[in-house]
Amino acid sequence: MNTTFYTELTTNSLQGKVLSDAYCEEILTGSDVELLPLLDAAYQVRKTYFENEVQLHILNNAQNGYCPEDCGYCAQASSATTDIEAYPLKPDAEILEEAKRAYESGAYRYCLVMSGRGPSGNRVAHLAELIQTVKARYPIEVCLSAGLIDMESAHLLKTAGLDRLNHNLNTSEAHYPNICSTHTYQDRMETLQAAQRVGLACCSGVIVGMGEGTDDLIKVAKALRQLEVASLPVNFFLPIAGTQLSEFDTETQRSVPTTLTPEYCLRVLCLYRFLNPRVEIRVAAGREHHLRSMEVMALYPANSMFIDGYLNAEGSAASRTLEMIRDAGFTVKANDEDIERLNQEEVEKRDVLLKELKVLRPRMASKQNQVKPSVD
Repeated sequence: MNTTFYTELTTNSLQGKVLSDAYCEEILTGSDVELLPLLDAAYQVRKTYFENEVQLHILNNAQNGYCPEDCGYCAQASSATTDIEAYPLKPDAEILEEAKRAYESGAYRYCLVMSGRGPSGNRVAHLAELIQTVKARYPIEVCLSAGLIDMESAHLLKTAGLDRLNHNLNTSEAHYPNICSTHTYQDRMETLQAAQRVGLACCSGVIVGMGEGTDDLIKVAKALRQLEVASLPVNFFLPIAGTQLSEFDTETQRSVPTTLTPEYCLRVLCLYRFLNPRVEIRVAAGREHHLRSMEVMALYPANSMFIDGYLNAEGSAASRTLEMIRDAGFTVKANDEDIERLNQEEVEKRDVLLKELKVLRPRMASKQNQVKPSVD
């Protein structure tokens, strides 16, 4: 692919032009599209709006399990057989202590996540009080993911100081029945629209690798652009044992491929950056599992990531994530009081290990092992 292709991607994105579906397909699957020039083209867009900063988020799985929904990708779903530690909503003291830890770790945003179809009126009032307390104690942004909500609930949460409401579209409207039957794509869309009507910023994204086609990824990327979401997490499906999508479906003979390649994941991130140039794009769950040794390359299209793991899956240690960010020449966007401390933290010292003789001279070590002891 000639250099004009990559230059036009950057120029069109910065000018706010919507790429055609054919153009998007080429980004995802084109054999002539080279990865490094593609990443550089996406980075030029990312750099324009976010420079070299990376926002860090910490998830608090505030309520685990007990969910009536059958989302096929989720370990907490009613359809899942995954052996998780289920628990009801954590006590206020525990949630506030974890908010403190998130703030002190340098997180820019504290994300409260609860399982379930959606909160009752009493639960929304309780959450509003919690959010007010967190915001009064710590200068940290708060994002809430609590399922389906209406406009009245959204207004109460915004009044309490909630910065963002998370509700992922996850996939396209056409593919949605293949991943969930207890609610619809439209239900999710209405939750986002209710939040936006009261002026509440929305966080909504996608899960890649759930048996969708490239056309589904393109459609949801454009739907999120039309919604003008503030934040867009790109998750890569984690094949957790016991989740419906990780198992072979004998009725439909459909097996979801979970061997996403690092290159394909990076192409998806680039596409979402070109289509949503001004949006905070977060490389989210599955980054360690699917990007593997190329994980750091995700920072060229994306400008945000989680630290300390995800809902039910572990992730990289915070220290390793911070080191990766700095080694690549990026900086952490943290709360003002934490910036100086984070910048002064030393990278963990690692001892240099010396090779042992059995490694230096494996043949000699093998011979020594074969020598039999003398018999008197």
